[in-house]
Amino acid sequence: MKKFWVILFTLSYSIYAQNTYDFLRLDTSPRAAALAGSFVANNDDPNVLFYNPAGIKNLEKRPISFSFFKHLLDINSASVTYSQEFEGIGRFAAAVQYINYGTFTEANDFGEKLGSFSAGEAAFIIGYANEIDKNFNYGISTKFIYSSIAGKYSTGIAFDLGLQYIIPDQNWSFGFAVLNLGTQIKSYFSTSEDLPLDIRFGLSKKLEHLPLTIFASLNKLNEKQNNFADRFKQFSFGGEFRLSKSLKLRIGYDNEKRRELKIGTTAGLAGFNIGLGLLISKYNFDYAFSSMGSIGGFHRIGISTTF
Repeated sequence: MKKFWVILFTLSYSIYAQNTYDFLRLDTSPRAAALAGSFVANNDDPNVLFYNPAGIKNLEKRPISFSFFKHLLDINSASVTYSQEFEGIGRFAAAVQYINYGTFTEANDFGEKLGSFSAGEAAFIIGYANEIDKNFNYGISTKFIYSSIAGKYSTGIAFDLGLQYIIPDQNWSFGFAVLNLGTQIKSYFSTSEDLPLDIRFGLSKKLEHLPLTIFASLNKLNEKQNNFADRFKQFSFGGEFRLSKSLKLRIGYDNEKRRELKIGTTAGLAGFNIGLGLLISKYNFDYAFSSMGSIGGFHRIGISTTF
């Protein structure tokens, strides 16, 4: 029964989105996922490259991060991110995002098994950020995308554009990003598909009298809706609680996922996320769980450090 719901959700999401390379929307970072992807205003994590390339400008030294994402069934995803400042030039970052959909049985029109095949997708990303003015940063990243299934393949190129404004005295950060602006270079067949374009605006605020940083994001602002107010229903927000110098608790809520995963009159815990961050020596270990309601849940783990 669980497999049925997984397949149904995957097909309905693909039909609704009418995009290719939708794996680019996935939150591979456990920290970002625990905050429900409301990461567009972040500026202290190299994984912000996936949400807003302008956010890498305020990173310190040379951070590196690895994340592993256990999807439903035998689908797995992973990413690695690295960033470094070049004096007088600006800050660069590089990342690889990969997803493997597992192995499938190949059969002909009569149901006769012919063997097996696999499917997977990857994105190779280079990002750059610098200052427009004091506390006002811009960023751009380029993605080369590769997708394959059963010996067929497709390639594409996309760009992310971002701005970020920081108010250090008040611990505010504001971010704006245009993600996945691009096209297919080679399509699977004769018809080209659209990339999952996503325009986001977000903010973060570190509270003065509580060990809490809040994050919020308006997502997919570019998508057509029945009325103007519906554009703001695709939002996410989260909070990061600092329990001690080495332990952080994170929670997040994604309103779009909760609406999409509602079955009948209930959605269970769909759209809710929770995670932990643990600092041991100079290494950050992160975990996140994301509920998909009746379908199941996602587990993510990650490790990061700074050289």
